[in-house]
Amino acid sequence: MSTSAFPIGCVGRVTRHGAIRPGRTGEVVIEIGGGVQAFLARDADGGPIDAHEEIVVVDQLAERTLLVTRLNTKPEENPPS
Repeated sequence: MSTSAFPIGCVGRVTRHGAIRPGRTGEVVIEIGGGVQAFLARDADGGPIDAHEEIVVVDQLAERTLLVTRLNTKPEENPPS
């Protein structure tokens, strides 16, 4: 449930030390109003998102906690032939 009118769809990046792990909270930075702000974040699918990966905001869980998902999926190491 969204707690405020946060810009859903805003793009950001997981911080260097803020990797998101299954069932755990990480940290992301988002450009807002001409500046950069850090937020706590959880993955919408409950999976991992590594440091430096781009994310997109799906919802706001609390004042400083966002629900995010990976913006681009990682390419498969061995795609099927």
